Amino acid sequence: MSVPEIRILGGKATADEIAAVTAVLTAALDELASASRRSNETGRTAWQVSQRPVRVPLAHGSWSNFPR
Repeated sequence: MSVPEIRILGGKATADEIAAVTAVLTAALDELASASRRSNETGRTAWQVSQRPVRVPLAHGSWSNFPR
């Protein structure tokens, strides 16, 4: 006999209700796992994606066209 991974702590759930909850939780966990695998496959973190490229340094006279 295996140890249950889900424990119902209150109420009087029927076998059908327990099966429904188990199916929903299993599907949700599978979806989270596949999303995690997809994000790891891209190789870029959210931090890397949001970074902007470094600007070039300002040269002499760069501000001459700035409106006064």
